[in-house]
Amino acid sequence: MIIWKYIFIAVAAYLMGCISTGLLVAKNSGHDLRTEGSKNTGATNVLRVLGVKKGAMTFAGDFLKAMLAMLLGKWIGGQSGALIASFAVVIGHNWPVFYDFKGGKGVACSIAVMFLFFWQGIIAGAVAILVIWKTKYISAGSLTLLSLFAILLIITEPFWPVGVWALALAALSFYRHRANIQRLMNGTENKLSFKKKS
Repeated sequence: MIIWKYIFIAVAAYLMGCISTGLLVAKNSGHDLRTEGSKNTGATNVLRVLGVKKGAMTFAGDFLKAMLAMLLGKWIGGQSGALIASFAVVIGHNWPVFYDFKGGKGVACSIAVMFLFFWQGIIAGAVAILVIWKTKYISAGSLTLLSLFAILLIITEPFWPVGVWALALAALSFYRHRANIQRLMNGTENKLSFKKKS
């Protein structure tokens, strides 16, 4: 029976992750993110295409769905359920079944699930903000966030399952940011701007 409980948590969290806040926000503004900007449905592309207000709305929606999925998993299955739900919701956000498996990069969702390990998330978040402030690269800050969070958890928490979970979240982020990493290496990555593209 326990395995079915965890399967239910994973499926429910995945489907919650598939709700694309970015596409809903953009649709109300007459845009289709899959054909504009980076063609990504996450908050960063919304920020670039539609401006700060819409970007903040998208971030908030993605953050909220991940937080609710994590809390559902914790309520049903304790810490193990929370870990499963938080990973599944990021998968759903990145590869949503409702939108041809074309989603975001999971950063807002990952920030939400970091609340499972609050002080490690705060430290990683502070360093990531510093990196974004200094470099103006959101992608560099995002990768710093997930990497440092994983390192802190490996140092302070049991490697199984917590460390493995954190490494898996970081691996997802690096995979989804692989084009950004290439542009960072080439010096062609877009810098943070609060002006929407014309």
